[in-house]
This record gives sequence, structure tokens and C-alpha cells, in this order.
Amino acid sequence: MMKIVYMGTPDFAVAPLEALIKAGHQISAVVTQPDKQKGRGKEVQMTPVKECALKYGIPVFQPVKIKEKEAIKKLKEYSADLFVIAAFGQILSEEILNMPQFGCINIHASLLPAYRGAAPIQWVILNGEAKTGVTIMQMEKGLDTGDILLKAEIDIDPKETGESLHDKLMEAGARLIVEALPKLERGELVPKKQDDSLSSYAPRLTKAMGLIDWDKEAAEIERLIRGLNSWPSAYTYYNGKTLKIWEADVIPADNKENSAQTDGENNAVRPGTICRIGKDHFDIACGKDLLRIHSLQLEGKKRVSVKDFLLGYQLEPGSQLGADTFLV
Repeated sequence: MMKIVYMGTPDFAVAPLEALIKAGHQISAVVTQPDKQKGRGKEVQMTPVKECALKYGIPVFQPVKIKEKEAIKKLKEYSADLFVIAAFGQILSEEILNMPQFGCINIHASLLPAYRGAAPIQWVILNGEAKTGVTIMQMEKGLDTGDILLKAEIDIDPKETGESLHDKLMEAGARLIVEALPKLERGELVPKKQDDSLSSYAPRLTKAMGLIDWDKEAAEIERLIRGLNSWPSAYTYYNGKTLKIWEADVIPADNKENSAQTDGENNAVRPGTICRIGKDHFDIACGKDLLRIHSLQLEGKKRVSVKDFLLGYQLEPGSQLGADTFLV
């Protein structure tokens, strides 16, 4: 059985760590990001991976910069056969990559070479992909460019959110790493080079990405809402306040209900306009088609259904949503 140093930080890295522990692998240490202050109270919170490691009595190392000499010296002291990485959050130097006998292997939440980078889970939803998966790869200097060791595919449901897909891929990664390690130790995994011509990039998410551009098609906005759920979330503005949109459906242009997207003289309604209000939804004109809103969250308030929202706020057809408009 190999001696393993496990590197990871967020929730995504917890299930694989627990799976390795329960499978009987020897985890010499867990390396994770330093604790951070969070929330209004600025309380110091441990990373999810640290909490998991402490629960199982595994030593924890939290270097500010893992490339520094003292951190490298510490890693060498563990005499690990393998480093397993899952969303650690720091770039490893070539010296670290070459340190263990079996090198460093990474659990990446996409079917490489597609969606290399920091946010593959969300970007496959934003781009309307039908499938994604998890790749176990041998790490090298490039960004997610190392040889592929093992893959597992996952279907993306039509109403998949970033949060639900995160959980599916986390569990898939846990299963796959447990399958991969015995094969790696026995020399049964054949590394496969990535075809760089098929690569794509999944950049880090920002809060600014969530601002809804109503000039875009309803289908693209609906994917934005699902992909950025639960962070950073898709939002617009209502009376100058941020209005997060959590659930929505597309009403196609060939739907008879979509007559609300034009006025009585068949002039196109400006995107971002509230066209129609029902008991438990309201429809917004987009660059193409309508977006039917089912749940939302006004700044400073809890997430609610549209039905409950309409009990406290009076929306009017013809009103405009957006950063540059204020409803009256």
C-alpha cells in the first residue's frame, strides 16, 4: 500500500479523501490552504478538507506558499510514494511534481482535454454541454495538460445546476480515485497524451459574470442561472436593488403565450421588460424568447418562490429589469 500525501481544499476534495481513507490507503498528511476569516463576524474557518482530516486524526499542513523552501522541506519529510491533488488551489513547482516515486495525480472535474482550468463544473452548463465527467491525470507543469490515466462520464440533466453537478462529480471523483490507485501501483494504467487541438479553457468565476444581459437569448440566460447556482448566482436589478434569479424556464418563440413579447402594434418589447405576470411566475422578454421566473431573492431578503414574492411586491407588465433601470 502506497504512502499518500493528499492535497485539497474545498468541499469537492472531501469525498475523495474520505473514500481513500475508507479504502484503507495510508494518508501520511493532508495539505490544504490556510484557514480564512469569513462572514460578518470575521470568524476563522477551517477548510472543509482540514475538518475531514482532523476527524480521522490525519496530520494537516497549511503552507501559505507551497513553493517556498520550508514547505518543500516539509513535504520531503513525509516520504510519500504519491501526491493526490483535488482542487488544492496552489500551483505546484516542478520540484514538487517530481518528488514522489509515482509523481502527482490530479482529480479534475471534466473530460480532459476539454475544460481545463479552475471552473469546469460551471462552464459545461453555461455552454450547454450534454456530458461531462472526471479525469484522473498525471500532473505536469502545464495547466491540466498532463497524461490521462482514467476517465468517467456523467450525463448533464436538462435542469442541472452548478451545485448539483458539483456533487455528482465529487462522488464520481471519489469512486474513480479509489479505482485508479491499485491499478497505478500495479502498473496497469497506460498514460494517454492529451490532444491539445481538442482543448478548451474554463476560467475562474467572478461575481460580475452573474449580471444578466437581457439582450441575450432566454436559453443562454437560463443556463447562466443554473450554471452559477449556487455561486456567484445570476442577478439583475429591481428598484435599484440586486435581484437574484434562482429558477427559470424558457418560453419558446413559437409558443402562443409568447405573444406577450410584442405590444398591440406588433412592435418588439425591449429585452428586460416584464411581459406577463401569473399567480406563481412572471415572464421577461429577452433577445430571443421569454424567460419565465419561478424563484428569486431580493437583496437583503431570503430566497422565495415568485408566488410568495408577489404577495409583498406589486409588479406591473411593462416594467423594466436591469442595471440601468429603476422600477416605480
